[in-house]
Amino acid sequence: MNILVLGGCGYVGTVLTNTLLDKGHHVTVVDILWFGNYLHENKNLTVIKEDIRNTDNIPMNGMDAVIHLANIANDPCGELDSKLAWEVNALATMGLIERAIKHKVKQFIYASSGSVYGVKEEEQVTEDLSLLPISDYNKTKMVSERVLLSYKDHIALQCIRPATVCGYSPRMRLDLSVSMLTMLALKNGRITVFGGEQVRPNIHMNDMIGVYLHFLKLGDKAQGIYNAGFENMSIMDIAKKITKFVPAEIVVSESNDPRSYRLNSDKLFSAGFKPSNCVVDGIQDVIEAFSSGKLKDDDNCYNIRVMKKITNLK
Repeated sequence: MNILVLGGCGYVGTVLTNTLLDKGHHVTVVDILWFGNYLHENKNLTVIKEDIRNTDNIPMNGMDAVIHLANIANDPCGELDSKLAWEVNALATMGLIERAIKHKVKQFIYASSGSVYGVKEEEQVTEDLSLLPISDYNKTKMVSERVLLSYKDHIALQCIRPATVCGYSPRMRLDLSVSMLTMLALKNGRITVFGGEQVRPNIHMNDMIGVYLHFLKLGDKAQGIYNAGFENMSIMDIAKKITKFVPAEIVVSESNDPRSYRLNSDKLFSAGFKPSNCVVDGIQDVIEAFSSGKLKDDDNCYNIRVMKKITNLK
C-alpha cells in the first residue's frame, strides 16, 4: 500500500512508520520536524518537512490510506498557544480530509484522544457516552471528530480514541504518565504523585501500532469511533507498580488536574483486535532504554519545553 502518515516523526509516528516499512508498504511522512527526525533512510520512505496547515502542499495523489497523527499534543501545549492548537488540530484536519476525498484516497484513520470524555464517573466509558472536554486540546479533538464524521459517506473513516501511550520510541516522550513516573524513579529515587486517585486508561506502544495496522487491514469493513485503552489504573497504582522494579519513595502532592476517566474498548475487541502488552511492559521499556544509554532525560522528550522554545522564536 501507499500510505501517508501525517506526524510520522512523532512519538507514535516514528514507531508506526518503521513498522509499516518493515511490512513492505511505501510510506510518505509529512511532519513539521519540531522534534527532529529519528527515521532511517529507506527506499520505500519519503519524508517531507511541511506544516499540515498548508494543505495544498500535502501529497495525496496515489495514496491508498492516510493516518493522521499530526497535532499540537497535550493540554499544556494547547494552552500555550490556543490559536495554533485550533488551526492545526481542527481547521487543518478539515482541509486534509477534503483533499483526501478529492484525490480518491480510500481510507482515513484519525488519532483522536480518550481525553475527549473529560471527567467521567461511569465504570464503563463507551463510545456512545457524552463528550465533556475540559481543555482546548480535548475540544479540538472532539470538534475534529465531528468534522471528519460529516464526510463518512465519502471515504472509509476510523476515529481512534487512544488511552495514554506508554513504551519506548526513538522519538521518546517523558511527559506521559507511565514513562514520566518511571523516569522520576530512575533519576531521583523519588516519585512525586499529584493527587494520585485520578484514573487514566493506558495502552502500550506495540498495541497502539497494532490498532492502526488492524484498521488498515480492515479498510472499510469497520468504520466509526473506537476507544483504544486496556488498563484503567490510578496514578498511584502506576507509581506502586514502578517501585516493584525501581526502589523509589512515593510522595503525594495536591493536584489541580481533575481529569479521571476509564475507557471501555469492547467495541474494538468486537472488531477483532486483541492487545498483547501492558503497563508493566512500558515501565520495563523505559528502564531498559535508560540503563542501556538509549534514553536520556532531555528537553526534547517534553512537548511543552520544545513548544516554549518555538513560541519564543516567533
